[in-house]
Amino acid sequence: MSTVRDSLRRLQVPDLAIRGWRPSMSGEALLALVCAYFVLACNGTFWQAVARAGTSPRVRIVLAVAVFALHACVLAPFAWRAATRPVLAALLVLTACANWYASRYAVLFDVDMLRNILHTDMAESRELLSPGLLVHVAVAGGLPAALVLWTRVRIPSLRQDLRRRALFAIAMLALALVALAIGSQGVFSLMRNDHALRHRITPGNVLVSTVRALSQEERGPAGPRETVAADARRIVGAAGPRRPRVLVLVVGETVRADHWGLNGYARQTTPELARRDVVNFPDVTACGTSTEVSLPCMFSILGREHYDRVAIRHQENLLDVLARTGVAVAWRDNQSGCKGVCDAIGMQAMQPAQAPALCTGNRCLDAILLAGLRERIEAADDDVLIVLHPLGNHGPNYFERYPAAFEHYRPTCRHGDPGRCSREQIVNAYDNAIGYTDAVLGELIDLLGAQHGHDAAMLYVSDHGESLGEYGLFLHGAPLAIAPRQQLQVPMTLWLSPAVTGSAGIDRDCLERIAGDAYSHDNLFDTVLGFFDVQTRDYRPARDILHPCQRASAAARA
Repeated sequence: MSTVRDSLRRLQVPDLAIRGWRPSMSGEALLALVCAYFVLACNGTFWQAVARAGTSPRVRIVLAVAVFALHACVLAPFAWRAATRPVLAALLVLTACANWYASRYAVLFDVDMLRNILHTDMAESRELLSPGLLVHVAVAGGLPAALVLWTRVRIPSLRQDLRRRALFAIAMLALALVALAIGSQGVFSLMRNDHALRHRITPGNVLVSTVRALSQEERGPAGPRETVAADARRIVGAAGPRRPRVLVLVVGETVRADHWGLNGYARQTTPELARRDVVNFPDVTACGTSTEVSLPCMFSILGREHYDRVAIRHQENLLDVLARTGVAVAWRDNQSGCKGVCDAIGMQAMQPAQAPALCTGNRCLDAILLAGLRERIEAADDDVLIVLHPLGNHGPNYFERYPAAFEHYRPTCRHGDPGRCSREQIVNAYDNAIGYTDAVLGELIDLLGAQHGHDAAMLYVSDHGESLGEYGLFLHGAPLAIAPRQQLQVPMTLWLSPAVTGSAGIDRDCLERIAGDAYSHDNLFDTVLGFFDVQTRDYRPARDILHPCQRASAAARA
């Protein structure tokens, strides 16, 4: 072996070639190369948005320089010395993932979206994985990451490295400031006109939003939550004796108003509800565009009008107030949990063992929510509120939300990746899922009508809507300031048994007349309080949907 080495040296072959060549550079040079890759190869949706705005070449150059320099400046303290290569390699893989979802689903990585991601369960996460994602991440993230890990980073003494890294960070910050100063008018005008643009800059969007989401994450109050409606009490019998009442509140998942058959959609996606004596509300606005926001908001006295995420988390909600007045409250879940709403009362997570025929693996069809429901109601001898939280139309796997018998519209998208399906296929699968929700609601109404121990009602309202390709958007979770109506307008439908209509003094004709007015999730809190005859100074009659159409019971609460 030594003879071979000597022969190679006599031929003047460098030692690098003898040992196996690997590129070698400073940490600053490697960081700059990776940041340039981010700008040029990982921000397609950002540059497309910039191009749609009709910006000049000068503004685009300024943006490229500023985005490059700001990333380099922010990453400089972290991608340093021995951590340089692993940090940059991990960022490349993360950026490839974010780029995939941004380009395929038009996802904007703001704080709420990162909070959704952090709180997503494994079942939902698995549905978002696809072969296309794995290939994209391997090529756009894995290969560059492997090159970074292969590269040798020259590490000088600590003192010298500190000085050099500080100068590098300062130089990058200065470069960004100079670039923005040169193109300030065009850049800031662009940012003002497109508030979502900053959420498209990858990986800065993911890093900043993750830090903000984690820093805002509350561990919960040390003691009891702030009491809401401390004086709340039920005034049962004030307007005459009545039987116990049961309200089943179905918090739908990801159903948009314009695909709800009762709202006049071209397809009759709600034939079962149409055959029953229901009141439909066609103009209802959600509190947010994600379950993480809407669920706590709609059960809070603050609502969207006074929305404060931290305050909502530290306050009692509608379920707590009702439980304090003696209403039996239960939460049945076929989804990813109640997002803290039912923490005080507990949650019954539906399990495959309760109805194996309705389940595949750990996912069950929503009819499982009705298993044992009648027995649960009949076992109560007082007022009851039961919240059902179905899987509904949770995407992207709409085709898994209904049994084969409900595939009325074909062809359907059979993938979690919308890029592999036409819009027609996606919409067909989505509408089929609504059809199954309609069937479950029809069965629920029949179940409530068949029990005789309680005066019954059912209220269905979706938590938020869904984008199905409009404006290039898919799924939901868009920032509220720019959210399309498809993600905010939701269906709401009410069924009242004749018994509860009589005992509550509700004028059905009046209710039909006002059903077309504009409502929102903010109406839920007071409407449910009114339904159970709860009296409190915090009750707001103007927000109780039933109040204008009630007689004696409304007067008793006044």
